[in-house]
Amino acid sequence: MSLPVDPAANLATLIRCPSVTPAEAGALSALEAMLDPLGFAVERPVFSEVGTPDVENLYARLSGAGPHLCFAGHTDVVPVGDEAAWTHPPFAATVANGAMFGRGAVDMKGGIACFVAAVARHIGEHGAPAGSISLLITGDEEGPAVNGTQRLLEWAAAKGERWDAAVVGEPTNPEQLGDMIKIGRRGSLSGTLRVAGRQGHAAYPHLADNPVRGLTMLIDALMHPAYDEGTENFQPTNLEVTSVDVGNPAVNVIPASATASFNVRFNDRWTAESLQAEIHDRLDRAAQLTRLRPGRPEPVSFELDWRDRPSPVFVTHDDKLIALMRRAVSDVTGRQPELSTTGGTSDARFIKDYCPVVEFGLVGQTMHMVDEHVALADLETLTQIYQRLLALWFE
Repeated sequence: MSLPVDPAANLATLIRCPSVTPAEAGALSALEAMLDPLGFAVERPVFSEVGTPDVENLYARLSGAGPHLCFAGHTDVVPVGDEAAWTHPPFAATVANGAMFGRGAVDMKGGIACFVAAVARHIGEHGAPAGSISLLITGDEEGPAVNGTQRLLEWAAAKGERWDAAVVGEPTNPEQLGDMIKIGRRGSLSGTLRVAGRQGHAAYPHLADNPVRGLTMLIDALMHPAYDEGTENFQPTNLEVTSVDVGNPAVNVIPASATASFNVRFNDRWTAESLQAEIHDRLDRAAQLTRLRPGRPEPVSFELDWRDRPSPVFVTHDDKLIALMRRAVSDVTGRQPELSTTGGTSDARFIKDYCPVVEFGLVGQTMHMVDEHVALADLETLTQIYQRLLALWFE
């Protein structure tokens, strides 16, 4: 049986499985078929929780005496949007102009395809690795992230699995391979603010209480002053108001209530709990202001609801893992990658509780877009980087 040494062939097989989250659609079966000739033991647990879809996951391990390196990722993809807008069918894995087109090409079936090819080449050249390799693959990264990586880690740890380090194959490079290794992620915290008022005629404001006035002051307090100036490893904490709504179709009616939702990406100066306390304090102070509410001495009446499951901030300090990842990138590309904590959240936020973790994958310029695609040359280069990492790790 031939080994899956060609990353482009591996990726084409995965793209042709329309695994729009949370559907498995054959993607995990295709991956299992690639891993079987390499000697991996594969398990595919399904996790459930009320109010969320059941999700099938995959855990594969090639066991050996020595350090254990885990590769983590996801086979689920975001919806394609308007399929008619695609130059090539989104699940056809069409190759054109030196690139492969398809949903998940970059985010992140491409990373999985390259790692499998790297493992196959390593085994072909060196035999069984001097240690253990595992793949921890979920079908719930692009969805609620409830029945995916977090549950899979808990399940594997309960079975006695322990990892020395992990690499997440998310697309981390802004422009070209070798740009960036992610060594941490900012935290993420979201909430919805509701201000109560009293509905009335816009021509008779003294008979009403416009909640937009109060909401405006509260939003201002959320956004100013700055929360911090950044830290050694992270950019400044940033709050963005993502929606404002009064549900009011009439221009001559003062609404009865107003809402605003916001998201904060925070650095390691804060925890979710300390940031929530700071935000509550800002809102309580702003509610006492009367600048936009003349003649109304009572505080603004508001409620604040926090979204479930804020994402923690973290940074990896494991010198060995970071050094080997940087060396693998440099040896193959000749570039010195930046160590970064920018961007959104990823499943690395769960893995960091079990072992040191870094992220390195393809160039992310077309992820989630119409005509998502990856250069075939990048697939080969990333495979060589992963292959070099494996050689260094088991050296």
